[in-house]
Amino acid sequence: MASSNRRSNLKVAEGAIVCDEAVLKGDITIGRLTVIHPRANIIAEAGPIIIGDGNIIEEMCTIINRGSGDLTTTPVQIIGNYNIFEVDSTCEASKVGDNNILECKSFVGKEVELSNGCVVGVGCSMTEHEVVPENTIVYSDQHLRREMRDKPNPQMGQLDYLVKILPNYHHIVKPNMKST
Repeated sequence: MASSNRRSNLKVAEGAIVCDEAVLKGDITIGRLTVIHPRANIIAEAGPIIIGDGNIIEEMCTIINRGSGDLTTTPVQIIGNYNIFEVDSTCEASKVGDNNILECKSFVGKEVELSNGCVVGVGCSMTEHEVVPENTIVYSDQHLRREMRDKPNPQMGQLDYLVKILPNYHHIVKPNMKST
């Protein structure tokens, strides 16, 4: 079980499913219906991380707020709603909008800001300073881009399934924050 000292700044909304085996360090706020798998890593090193509603954060995924090195500000990393962080993806972005997908082994650096409806493909690495336009797909080993015609739909079926099944096989962190 988690030590109370390690997770003293963890705020979990009602309806969120946070597996106790996840590594959660620092000031973290987790929105309702968000699912955090075992062995996911969320590390608020340089400042708080605020995760919205309905996100899926899978095994071995890392979300980390490393900051910019500017000691005068405390950067807040904001993750929007209904994003999917697939197995072994890494996100250091200061802002992630809504309905984005970071596929397996993808990397989004701290200089990148994802808008809404973006997909970062398998193994793609984004490290240059940029704001990725809405509905952009980054794919292939050359990091090619194209625009989707339609926005990706939230994975409500997958969310419903995980909310029902994960508590049967894992210890779950109890919510300590009322939903608004």
